[in-house]
Amino acid sequence: MAAAIGVVITEHIVAGRLQEENEQMVVVGEHLRFPADPSETEALIGMPTSEMYELLAQLIKRLISETPDRGATGSVTAIGVAVPGVVRNGVVQDAPNLAQIKGLRFGEALSAVLREQGVHAPVHILNDADAVAAGLASRGGHLDRLIRVWTLGNGIGYGRWPIADGVWEGGHTVVTLDPRERFCGCGGVGHIEGIMGNRAMRLRFMDMEPEDVFANGKSGDARCSEFVDLWHRALAAGCATAIHLGGPGRFYFTGLNIRFLDIKLLREHLDAMVRMSLLQSYSLEVLPAEDAISILGAGVAALRAQQEW
Repeated sequence: MAAAIGVVITEHIVAGRLQEENEQMVVVGEHLRFPADPSETEALIGMPTSEMYELLAQLIKRLISETPDRGATGSVTAIGVAVPGVVRNGVVQDAPNLAQIKGLRFGEALSAVLREQGVHAPVHILNDADAVAAGLASRGGHLDRLIRVWTLGNGIGYGRWPIADGVWEGGHTVVTLDPRERFCGCGGVGHIEGIMGNRAMRLRFMDMEPEDVFANGKSGDARCSEFVDLWHRALAAGCATAIHLGGPGRFYFTGLNIRFLDIKLLREHLDAMVRMSLLQSYSLEVLPAEDAISILGAGVAALRAQQEW
């Protein structure tokens, strides 16, 4: 019986255990979370990587040891760790929102720490948004279908299943030619993340938090209302670009900041951007920020990668 661990690093760390039940992988038992306070969204920024590896190892070992009647350490056949950034061949090539992991062979380093603590299952690293897409595909039994996901949080992630070779940093899609749009964490001009990301919004509105901006926008404040519209147009532009390159289909939206998403307004902007009739059969769906989906995706991706090795 297959078993795996799924770990996801975004504004926080969440981890869980997967088990095969009725020929399908499901998340079982307790989810572990760091930090425990959901309102704390910047605890990982600047955390030394050595501390991060130790923290991840502790969570993984706890999941292995505290899952009753589901086997010992050896029964876990794969560990999937989803991280924000560009991940290729096990290397985190860039990570604007978690800069300390840029350039690291994250999986190899974590594997070394785990081996010292008696855990020998292989570690597979993937992008966090790709983990959400993989989780949705697995939960729906559609691992053979194209799934696209936007994750809205400190950064803006674009996930795709099946995972394909490439960078796929959709959050850095250029959606404006205004040279003043320099708020993206990577330093690029005109990016979606430079409009929609938490860091970008705080830089733009030094006197307000993002939730205040959207609340004031609903109350009729002209400056905030204009930005709320820009925020939705930026996301629509990202979806329109994906549709024009990859075709129509279903888009999912999840993450910390889906609380700000007005799906009706998004659709109005997207309808104005996608005019070819053959491309208009797309659909939009908002998902609650559910840790179980991304945990499932991280674990399933790790198991699939192991089968390919």
